[in-house]
Amino acid sequence: MDAYDGGSGAPRGRNTSGEAETDAEAEAQTPPEEDVRPGDVVPRPRTELPSTELPSTELPSSEPGSRAAVAADGPGAEPAAAASAADPAAGPSAPLASAPGLAAEPHHAEPHHAEPRTGVAALSPRYQVGAALALAVVAVAVCVHVGMVFLHVAPQNTVTKAHGRAIDEWVYPEFEQNWKLFAPNPLQQNIAVQVRAQVRTVDGGSRTTGWYDLSAQDGRAIDGNLLPSHTQQNELRRAWDFFTATHNNENRPVGVRGALSETYLRHIVVLRLERGGVAGDDGVVERIQIRSQTTNVTPPKWSTEKVSMSPVYRELSWWSVPTGETEGGAR
Repeated sequence: MDAYDGGSGAPRGRNTSGEAETDAEAEAQTPPEEDVRPGDVVPRPRTELPSTELPSTELPSSEPGSRAAVAADGPGAEPAAAASAADPAAGPSAPLASAPGLAAEPHHAEPHHAEPRTGVAALSPRYQVGAALALAVVAVAVCVHVGMVFLHVAPQNTVTKAHGRAIDEWVYPEFEQNWKLFAPNPLQQNIAVQVRAQVRTVDGGSRTTGWYDLSAQDGRAIDGNLLPSHTQQNELRRAWDFFTATHNNENRPVGVRGALSETYLRHIVVLRLERGGVAGDDGVVERIQIRSQTTNVTPPKWSTEKVSMSPVYRELSWWSVPTGETEGGAR
């Protein structure tokens, strides 16, 4: 092989004159490396590039001041995309803009509307604190009331023995409870409260009326009435129960609530007599006497129980009516 045919044994010295001329011409056609700019790079043939036909849009760049624009139509669209792909110094937005089939959609942030506050949350902080304190007071009062009523109806225990007086003062007379309706042996008697009065007439004399059955009057008012009042159903009956619970069999008061029960019962009876016009136009009720008439309920026909149907009376002593009680004290 010839020494100058480019083989493995060819000398590595300077080229011949013909080869030198060829190299000089190539160097003259190639610009200096420092004068080459990114925009002067010649794009590769179209067959080597992916499709870069994108709709006209503008994508934001992650670097400040850089923008990537892609034109949908125009003669410079393909060279610009090719230059961006071939330029290694291009920003991070250039590959994103030249990606095939990528279209950026603008993001519109919807304003967030807070829902209006309602209830306690709509109040100012000062009123919220006041409302919270009011609710706390109501909750404590309800818990105390429920506890007192429970201890009142519960069997006798250590708490009722130690604080029985406080429990009774809380319950009586407005919140009194009993188990008579649900007892193993409910009441099987009819109790009627009756009263008579001693009236002073205009000429200075006095007269005693007959017995007025106040319970019968309430019964007639309730019969046929779809919505009877609480007064007609329970006022007189509960007043008598209050009296018998605070007095012994000799009608003497037991405890401090005995006097209260007498006053309560007397007010109710005097008011009933005044409404009935017992004293007349010019008369004045000076004294009253109350009694109860207890009659057993007739047993059913299938029962073999034998009971007496004779009424049993419990008469109280005469009570003086304070001056002015019928003129406004009991109203």
